[in-house]
Amino acid sequence: MQEVRSPASSQPAPQETDIGSILLVEDEIDLAELISSCLQSRNFSVAVSPSVSGALHSLKGISFDLILLDVNLPDGSGLQVLQNLANDPDAPRVVVMTGAGTSETVLQAIRYRAQDFIRKPFTVDELVEVVERAIKAAREDIEIISCTPEWVEVLASCTRESAARIEGFISHLGGDLSSEVRSQVGHVFRELLLNAVEWGGGLNPNHRVRVAYVRGKRSIQYRIADPGPGFSFRELAHSALSADPKDPLRYVRVRQEQGLRPGGLGILMARAMADELIYNESQNEVLFIKYL
Repeated sequence: MQEVRSPASSQPAPQETDIGSILLVEDEIDLAELISSCLQSRNFSVAVSPSVSGALHSLKGISFDLILLDVNLPDGSGLQVLQNLANDPDAPRVVVMTGAGTSETVLQAIRYRAQDFIRKPFTVDELVEVVERAIKAAREDIEIISCTPEWVEVLASCTRESAARIEGFISHLGGDLSSEVRSQVGHVFRELLLNAVEWGGGLNPNHRVRVAYVRGKRSIQYRIADPGPGFSFRELAHSALSADPKDPLRYVRVRQEQGLRPGGLGILMARAMADELIYNESQNEVLFIKYL
């Protein structure tokens, strides 16, 4: 018997208003019903499986746009489902739901090409945001160069979507850090990565950005290399670094005129929060170091 159920029926019944079909793999009945109701109220079609075997069986007979995948299931790890789909180019995207996820869990999810993570407990708004982003995202492959607890390195296209995925992966690797340090490091890393894909890569999906996370006993290092020719801080009229004391908001007007996203304080913030921020000679590669 096919092990698929939903609060409304034993099998998802797509409607004209459905904006995406989701397989929710979750064994906690109350939580599964809560998530299903939330997503169905936003016009997603949802089916539920409480086990690894049930999820694999369901995937043989029904096509889904997205899988919301819990890790700890009665008959094994949810990552078995992810691993089973890793080499299928037409497989649904997978968002891994983690509790107190270990680095090893996160690393396996990265290796098997999860689309995104969401950490339990999460709010309704957080869940909907992750689901909508995952379903709408273009299929962009991230090449894994290294995937160990000490060294994670990837190559990805220069798009905001890829940057968001990389940021999501890396943010889950610092679970043992204090919330303050994790927040500071996350803000700096995000700004440096967006600068790399926007300015160095020109938001061109054919260009690649190289990102490495290196965890030592006493430090965390982030290394970001973009494909651009580099730059000079003195020539960045759109940057807060070029602010004139007589006209401190000139860079804001420049950004507006060029249609750039709000920002420009990223490097100043990085300098303030990082223990070391080192650029290569061309300034198309940066090393951000935080000592622990």
